[in-house]
Amino acid sequence: MAIAAGRHDSIGIDLVAMCVNDLVVQGAEPLFFLDYFATGKLDGAQAEAVVRGIAAGCEIAGCALIGGETAEMPGLYGAGDYDLAGFAVGAVERDGVLTGAAVAEGDVILGLESDGLHANGFSLVRRIVEAEGADPARPAPFDEAPFNPARRLDEVLLTPTRIYVKPCLAAIQAGGVRALAHITGGGLTENLPRVVPDGLTPRLQGFTWPVPPVFRWLAQAGGVAAGEMLRTFNCGIGMAVIVDPDRADSVAGVLAGAGERVHRIGRIVAGDGASELGDLEAAWPGG
Repeated sequence: MAIAAGRHDSIGIDLVAMCVNDLVVQGAEPLFFLDYFATGKLDGAQAEAVVRGIAAGCEIAGCALIGGETAEMPGLYGAGDYDLAGFAVGAVERDGVLTGAAVAEGDVILGLESDGLHANGFSLVRRIVEAEGADPARPAPFDEAPFNPARRLDEVLLTPTRIYVKPCLAAIQAGGVRALAHITGGGLTENLPRVVPDGLTPRLQGFTWPVPPVFRWLAQAGGVAAGEMLRTFNCGIGMAVIVDPDRADSVAGVLAGAGERVHRIGRIVAGDGASELGDLEAAWPGG
Protein backbone atom coordinates (compact mmCIF):
# COMPACT_ATOMS: atom_id res chain seq x y z
CA MET A 1 0.00 0.00 0.00
CA ALA A 2 2.79 2.43 0.88
CA ILE A 3 4.70 1.67 -2.31
CA ALA A 4 1.59 2.07 -4.47
CA ALA A 5 0.74 5.36 -2.74
CA GLY A 6 4.30 6.67 -2.86
CA ARG A 7 4.06 7.34 0.88
CA HIS A 8 7.19 6.09 2.60
CA ASP A 9 7.53 8.28 5.69
CA SER A 10 5.09 6.46 7.99
CA ILE A 11 5.96 2.78 7.62
CA GLY A 12 9.32 3.31 9.31
CA ILE A 13 7.30 4.26 12.39
CA ASP A 14 5.26 1.06 11.93
CA LEU A 15 8.47 -0.96 11.78
CA VAL A 16 9.75 0.46 15.06
CA ALA A 17 6.34 0.23 16.74
CA MET A 18 5.92 -3.47 16.02
CA CYS A 19 9.23 -4.15 17.75
CA VAL A 20 9.16 -1.79 20.72
CA ASN A 21 5.48 -2.33 21.58
CA ASP A 22 6.26 -6.05 21.82
CA LEU A 23 9.20 -5.26 24.10
CA VAL A 24 7.29 -3.09 26.55
CA VAL A 25 4.67 -5.80 27.15
CA GLN A 26 7.48 -7.71 28.88
CA GLY A 27 8.10 -4.67 31.06
CA ALA A 28 11.26 -3.85 29.10
CA GLU A 29 12.53 -0.42 28.12
CA PRO A 30 13.77 -0.37 24.51
CA LEU A 31 17.45 0.53 24.29
CA PHE A 32 18.37 0.40 20.62
CA PHE A 33 17.02 -0.47 17.19
CA LEU A 34 18.55 -1.69 13.92
CA ASP A 35 16.89 -1.81 10.52
CA TYR A 36 17.27 -3.78 7.29
CA PHE A 37 16.27 -2.18 3.98
CA ALA A 38 16.46 -4.26 0.79
CA THR A 39 15.60 -3.18 -2.75
CA GLY A 40 16.49 -3.88 -6.35
CA LYS A 41 18.03 -0.46 -6.98
CA LEU A 42 18.40 2.14 -4.27
CA ASP A 43 16.22 5.23 -4.68
CA GLY A 44 17.81 7.83 -2.43
CA ALA A 45 14.67 9.89 -1.81
CA GLN A 46 12.60 6.79 -1.09
CA ALA A 47 15.18 5.34 1.30
CA GLU A 48 15.59 8.69 3.03
CA ALA A 49 11.85 8.90 3.69
CA VAL A 50 11.78 5.37 5.11
CA VAL A 51 14.76 5.94 7.40
CA ARG A 52 13.35 9.31 8.49
CA GLY A 53 10.26 7.43 9.69
CA ILE A 54 12.40 4.87 11.49
CA ALA A 55 14.28 7.66 13.26
CA ALA A 56 10.98 9.31 14.23
CA GLY A 57 9.71 6.03 15.67
CA CYS A 58 12.89 5.58 17.70
CA GLU A 59 12.54 9.11 19.07
CA ILE A 60 8.95 8.44 20.16
CA ALA A 61 10.02 5.17 21.81
CA GLY A 62 13.07 6.72 23.48
CA CYS A 63 15.54 4.27 21.95
CA ALA A 64 18.64 4.77 19.80
CA LEU A 65 18.90 3.96 16.10
CA ILE A 66 22.43 2.58 16.09
CA GLY A 67 22.75 1.22 12.58
CA GLY A 68 21.33 -1.11 9.99
CA GLU A 69 21.85 -2.80 6.65
CA THR A 70 20.98 -1.59 3.16
CA ALA A 71 21.03 -4.22 0.42
CA GLU A 72 20.65 -3.81 -3.35
CA MET A 73 19.55 -7.05 -5.00
CA PRO A 74 18.70 -6.53 -8.69
CA GLY A 75 16.34 -9.14 -10.05
CA LEU A 76 14.73 -9.97 -6.72
CA TYR A 77 12.57 -6.86 -6.44
CA GLY A 78 10.40 -5.04 -8.96
CA ALA A 79 11.07 -1.40 -9.77
CA GLY A 80 10.35 0.73 -6.71
CA ASP A 81 9.75 -2.26 -4.44
CA TYR A 82 11.57 -2.75 -1.15
CA ASP A 83 11.49 -4.88 1.96
CA LEU A 84 11.95 -3.85 5.58
CA ALA A 85 12.83 -5.65 8.79
CA GLY A 86 13.58 -4.34 12.26
CA PHE A 87 15.25 -5.55 15.43
CA ALA A 88 15.14 -4.03 18.91
CA VAL A 89 16.81 -4.79 22.24
CA GLY A 90 15.38 -3.75 25.59
CA ALA A 91 16.21 -4.22 29.25
CA VAL A 92 14.21 -4.98 32.37
CA GLU A 93 15.20 -6.04 35.88
CA ARG A 94 14.73 -9.78 36.32
CA ASP A 95 12.14 -9.32 39.06
CA GLY A 96 10.27 -6.79 36.91
CA VAL A 97 9.50 -8.99 33.91
CA LEU A 98 5.77 -9.09 33.11
CA THR A 99 4.88 -12.73 32.47
CA GLY A 100 1.14 -12.58 33.18
CA ALA A 101 1.56 -14.98 36.11
CA ALA A 102 0.32 -12.29 38.52
CA VAL A 103 -3.00 -11.83 36.69
CA ALA A 104 -5.89 -12.66 39.05
CA GLU A 105 -9.65 -13.00 38.89
CA GLY A 106 -11.27 -9.58 39.18
CA ASP A 107 -8.43 -7.67 37.53
CA VAL A 108 -9.53 -4.80 35.33
CA ILE A 109 -8.68 -4.61 31.62
CA LEU A 110 -7.89 -1.11 30.39
CA GLY A 111 -7.78 -0.46 26.66
CA LEU A 112 -5.61 2.20 25.03
CA GLU A 113 -7.03 3.55 21.79
CA SER A 114 -5.28 2.83 18.51
CA ASP A 115 -4.61 5.38 15.80
CA GLY A 116 -6.04 3.18 13.05
CA LEU A 117 -5.15 -0.11 11.38
CA HIS A 118 -1.65 -0.32 12.90
CA ALA A 119 -0.13 -2.23 9.97
CA ASN A 120 -2.28 -5.33 10.43
CA GLY A 121 -4.76 -7.04 8.13
CA PHE A 122 -3.54 -5.33 4.96
CA SER A 123 -4.07 -8.34 2.71
CA LEU A 124 -7.77 -8.07 3.51
CA VAL A 125 -7.71 -4.26 3.34
CA ARG A 126 -6.20 -4.31 -0.16
CA ARG A 127 -8.78 -6.83 -1.36
CA ILE A 128 -11.65 -4.69 -0.04
CA VAL A 129 -10.24 -1.51 -1.58
CA GLU A 130 -9.83 -3.30 -4.92
CA ALA A 131 -13.28 -4.91 -4.81
CA GLU A 132 -14.88 -1.55 -3.95
CA GLY A 133 -13.02 0.17 -6.75
CA ALA A 134 -12.02 2.80 -4.21
CA ASP A 135 -9.35 5.24 -5.32
CA PRO A 136 -6.71 5.49 -2.55
CA ALA A 137 -5.72 8.93 -3.84
CA ARG A 138 -9.22 10.37 -3.29
CA PRO A 139 -10.82 11.40 0.03
CA ALA A 140 -11.73 8.49 2.29
CA PRO A 141 -15.26 7.24 1.44
CA PHE A 142 -16.45 7.45 5.05
CA ASP A 143 -16.88 10.09 7.73
CA GLU A 144 -13.64 10.36 9.63
CA ALA A 145 -14.94 12.76 12.31
CA PRO A 146 -13.41 13.73 14.68
CA PHE A 147 -10.50 13.27 12.28
CA ASN A 148 -10.03 15.22 9.06
CA PRO A 149 -12.71 14.03 6.59
CA ALA A 150 -10.69 15.49 3.70
CA ARG A 151 -7.82 13.03 4.17
CA ARG A 152 -7.03 10.72 1.29
CA LEU A 153 -7.98 7.08 1.73
CA ASP A 154 -4.36 5.92 1.53
CA GLU A 155 -3.41 8.50 4.19
CA VAL A 156 -6.04 7.07 6.55
CA LEU A 157 -5.03 3.46 5.85
CA LEU A 158 -1.34 4.24 6.33
CA THR A 159 -1.72 6.16 9.60
CA PRO A 160 1.30 4.90 11.54
CA THR A 161 1.08 2.51 14.47
CA ARG A 162 0.85 4.21 17.85
CA ILE A 163 3.92 3.67 20.03
CA TYR A 164 2.88 2.97 23.63
CA VAL A 165 6.31 2.60 25.23
CA LYS A 166 6.63 5.69 27.43
CA PRO A 167 3.05 5.68 28.77
CA CYS A 168 3.22 1.95 29.56
CA LEU A 169 6.58 2.28 31.29
CA ALA A 170 5.13 5.11 33.39
CA ALA A 171 2.15 2.92 34.33
CA ILE A 172 4.42 0.01 35.27
CA GLN A 173 6.53 2.34 37.39
CA ALA A 174 3.40 3.59 39.19
CA GLY A 175 2.51 0.04 40.24
CA GLY A 176 -0.50 -2.21 39.79
CA VAL A 177 0.10 -3.38 36.20
CA ARG A 178 -0.20 -7.18 36.02
CA ALA A 179 0.17 -7.71 32.26
CA LEU A 180 0.16 -5.95 28.90
CA ALA A 181 -1.06 -7.20 25.53
CA HIS A 182 -0.10 -5.52 22.25
CA ILE A 183 -3.16 -5.89 20.00
CA THR A 184 -1.75 -6.82 16.59
CA GLY A 185 -2.72 -9.61 14.19
CA GLY A 186 -5.30 -11.78 15.94
CA GLY A 187 -6.97 -8.76 17.48
CA LEU A 188 -8.42 -8.74 20.96
CA THR A 189 -9.64 -12.30 20.46
CA GLU A 190 -6.21 -13.92 20.33
CA ASN A 191 -3.78 -11.48 21.95
CA LEU A 192 -5.40 -11.02 25.36
CA PRO A 193 -5.63 -14.75 26.26
CA ARG A 194 -1.87 -15.13 25.69
CA VAL A 195 -1.08 -13.09 28.80
CA VAL A 196 -3.66 -14.74 31.08
CA PRO A 197 -2.84 -17.84 33.20
CA ASP A 198 -4.71 -21.13 32.91
CA GLY A 199 -8.07 -21.08 34.62
CA LEU A 200 -8.74 -17.43 33.84
CA THR A 201 -10.20 -15.65 30.84
CA PRO A 202 -10.66 -12.06 29.65
CA ARG A 203 -14.32 -11.04 29.64
CA LEU A 204 -14.78 -8.03 27.40
CA GLN A 205 -17.77 -5.74 27.72
CA GLY A 206 -19.71 -4.37 24.78
CA PHE A 207 -17.88 -1.57 23.01
CA THR A 208 -16.93 0.99 25.65
CA TRP A 209 -14.66 2.83 23.25
CA PRO A 210 -15.19 4.57 19.89
CA VAL A 211 -14.53 2.35 16.88
CA PRO A 212 -12.75 4.43 14.21
CA PRO A 213 -14.86 4.79 11.04
CA VAL A 214 -12.23 3.00 8.94
CA PHE A 215 -13.11 -0.28 10.68
CA ARG A 216 -16.85 0.18 10.18
CA TRP A 217 -16.25 0.96 6.50
CA LEU A 218 -14.09 -2.15 6.04
CA ALA A 219 -16.73 -4.32 7.70
CA GLN A 220 -19.55 -2.95 5.56
CA ALA A 221 -17.68 -2.68 2.27
CA GLY A 222 -16.12 -6.13 2.61
CA GLY A 223 -19.08 -7.88 4.22
CA VAL A 224 -16.79 -8.88 7.08
CA ALA A 225 -18.58 -10.35 10.12
CA ALA A 226 -18.02 -8.81 13.55
CA GLY A 227 -16.15 -11.86 14.84
CA GLU A 228 -13.77 -11.81 11.90
CA MET A 229 -13.16 -8.07 12.33
CA LEU A 230 -12.24 -8.70 15.97
CA ARG A 231 -9.85 -11.50 14.97
CA THR A 232 -8.17 -9.52 12.18
CA PHE A 233 -7.98 -5.91 13.34
CA ASN A 234 -7.44 -4.03 16.58
CA CYS A 235 -10.87 -2.37 16.11
CA GLY A 236 -9.80 0.70 18.03
CA ILE A 237 -7.73 -0.77 20.90
CA GLY A 238 -3.98 -1.00 20.28
CA MET A 239 -2.79 -2.00 23.75
CA ALA A 240 -4.55 -3.73 26.65
CA VAL A 241 -3.38 -3.21 30.23
CA ILE A 242 -4.46 -5.68 32.92
CA VAL A 243 -4.34 -4.04 36.34
CA ASP A 244 -5.04 -4.66 40.00
CA PRO A 245 -8.66 -3.48 40.49
CA ASP A 246 -7.64 -1.33 43.44
CA ARG A 247 -5.14 0.51 41.23
CA ALA A 248 -7.21 0.71 38.05
CA ASP A 249 -8.20 4.36 38.45
CA SER A 250 -4.71 5.51 39.36
CA VAL A 251 -3.11 3.58 36.48
CA ALA A 252 -5.70 4.96 34.07
CA GLY A 253 -4.82 8.43 35.33
CA VAL A 254 -1.12 7.87 34.70
CA LEU A 255 -1.81 6.63 31.18
CA ALA A 256 -4.16 9.52 30.43
CA GLY A 257 -1.59 11.94 31.79
CA ALA A 258 0.92 10.47 29.35
CA GLY A 259 -1.40 11.24 26.44
CA GLU A 260 -3.32 7.98 26.07
CA ARG A 261 -7.07 7.67 25.51
CA VAL A 262 -8.04 5.06 28.11
CA HIS A 263 -11.18 2.94 28.46
CA ARG A 264 -12.28 0.16 30.82
CA ILE A 265 -12.99 -2.67 28.40
CA GLY A 266 -13.46 -5.71 30.63
CA ARG A 267 -12.38 -7.86 33.57
CA ILE A 268 -10.58 -11.12 34.23
CA VAL A 269 -12.92 -13.96 35.24
CA ALA A 270 -12.65 -17.68 35.88
CA GLY A 271 -12.75 -19.63 32.63
CA ASP A 272 -10.94 -21.73 30.05
CA GLY A 273 -8.65 -19.00 28.72
CA ALA A 274 -10.57 -18.03 25.59
CA SER A 275 -11.72 -14.42 25.29
CA GLU A 276 -15.42 -13.99 26.03
CA LEU A 277 -16.45 -11.79 23.14
CA GLY A 278 -20.19 -12.39 22.88
CA ASP A 279 -21.03 -8.90 24.11
CA LEU A 280 -18.57 -7.36 21.67
CA GLU A 281 -19.90 -9.22 18.64
CA ALA A 282 -23.50 -8.36 19.53
CA ALA A 283 -22.59 -4.70 20.05
CA TRP A 284 -20.54 -4.27 16.88
CA PRO A 285 -21.27 -0.70 15.72
CA GLY A 286 -21.44 -1.72 12.07
CA GLY A 287 -24.54 -3.80 12.69
